[in-house]
Amino acid sequence: MFGASSESQRGSRFCSYAVIMRVLVVEDEERMASLLRRALEEEGHAVDVARDGPEGVWLATENPYGAVVLDLMLPGFDGFEVCRRLRAAGVWAPVLMLTARDEIGDRVRGLDAGADDYLVKPFSLLELAARLRALARRDDRVRPVLLTAGDLKLDPAGKRAWRGELELDLSPKEFSILELFLRNPGVVLSRSQIIDAVWDFAYDGTSNIVDQYVTYLRRKIDRPFGRDDIETVRGMGYRLRQPRP
Repeated sequence: MFGASSESQRGSRFCSYAVIMRVLVVEDEERMASLLRRALEEEGHAVDVARDGPEGVWLATENPYGAVVLDLMLPGFDGFEVCRRLRAAGVWAPVLMLTARDEIGDRVRGLDAGADDYLVKPFSLLELAARLRALARRDDRVRPVLLTAGDLKLDPAGKRAWRGELELDLSPKEFSILELFLRNPGVVLSRSQIIDAVWDFAYDGTSNIVDQYVTYLRRKIDRPFGRDDIETVRGMGYRLRQPRP
């Protein structure tokens, strides 16, 4: 469980300049898993939770994650083995390993198994957020300071978006969908692709939740400005129109 310094932060948000991503939390202790999920979701991340080693390996090899938060002591097999199996399977998502142990030997074992960073319990949510931001910065993918398409602008780090000079008031899910569109301008995104990027693994995909949120987003970024930039591609999904030269 978290230490006293982090317990006092449970109701607070992380620093508001983390990259939005899909995160896998592998943690068998229910209370800890719940705290991590809630804190990460408040930042706009989509979060899946695995409760043992085998489930963690299965989820991480079946889904693309921006980061994995991995507890060391797990049922099935431990975090060392989870990390080794992920790397052997070619899964290179950054891994932040969590443990109550403080021995240098365990830290070395974790790094040797393929972990990218190591955090000893108890820790603060702020430190966890900082470590995840650092891991995201090490990602080889290019992350522009501002994403733009025409007069649409989005700051992934500051979590702000604008149409022209007017700042938009977006919910975390609306922001995540707009960021996905702006990272893929002109590309048709299916409903399942949007769900995979913005919602967590537990979502069953049977409702029209994507259509609802695209409608909400249009009401904020298109209709007030007389625009129709988010295009419905019948039978396929949605596309953000590329601006004309």
